[in-house]
Amino acid sequence: MPLALFSAAGAAHVWTAGQGIHPLELGQRRILHPGRLRWLRALGWAVALFFLAAFSSLPTTEILARLLPQTDVAKFAASVAGALAALAAYALAVRLGEGRNPSEIALRPLLPELAFGLLIGAAMFAAVMGIMTAFDLYDVRSLGAAPVWTAAGRAIQSGVVEEIMIRAILLRLVWRAFGPWIAFAVSAALFGFGHIANPNATVFAAICIALEAGIMLGAFYALSGRIWISIGVHAAWNFTQGYIFGAAVSGGDFGPAIAKSTARPAFPEWLTGGAFGPEASLPALIVCSIVGLVVMGLAWRARHFAKRP
Repeated sequence: MPLALFSAAGAAHVWTAGQGIHPLELGQRRILHPGRLRWLRALGWAVALFFLAAFSSLPTTEILARLLPQTDVAKFAASVAGALAALAAYALAVRLGEGRNPSEIALRPLLPELAFGLLIGAAMFAAVMGIMTAFDLYDVRSLGAAPVWTAAGRAIQSGVVEEIMIRAILLRLVWRAFGPWIAFAVSAALFGFGHIANPNATVFAAICIALEAGIMLGAFYALSGRIWISIGVHAAWNFTQGYIFGAAVSGGDFGPAIAKSTARPAFPEWLTGGAFGPEASLPALIVCSIVGLVVMGLAWRARHFAKRP
């Protein structure tokens, strides 16, 4: 399966478009220059970038959604524009505030790494639902053809914007301030408990998301030095969950789907995810944790956690 490709340098050369894997760039110029209180400057910069990404994406999507015709295709375009606005705002801010080209969103490896992430994300969620159906934990019914635009737009926007905010900003800059392990703990916890206000959310659901996605998606970033694989995994997981299987996504409805998947009420919520969706289930926790630990191990072996000046 795809993770085995990481062990071969030739395969890495292919899925990175010849760029290879490298430690993520933390930033060390201008606002992040070495010296007194760099940890505090890094945290302040993280907060500023976090809100910049949010306030460049969401208003763009809302404004375009009102200006464009009220069709599914137009709403998809508005969602994509919101994602691109967050990327552009982040790139400009890093160039101005950190005095560097943001290698974490380098364009040359975008397509192969994104495709690689999409493949992994879809395969992971399919594996989770395979376990669910094998043990009769879920009822999965085919609904036939359905418009894809709503689910695709939501998957793209959530994948891009959340990975910029949580990985490229929070994980990277807390790593700059305090090192990798605190950075992983903080970014994973914020990502998990950021879902606590979602419909049907529970503390267990937030813990699952923190351990599943918070660690696993950060591990892909730490391994490759770029966020494209993380974006691909994130978007494909949501799309496969919400459109292909028609399950709840973080407690919400993802729009029209080609199937409908519901947890069987006879089983406990910690086993199925209940109304929150399969990502709050034990099978999802196991699958994502295995992938996350494997990728973390690969990043460790590549010395991407080694102390740097």
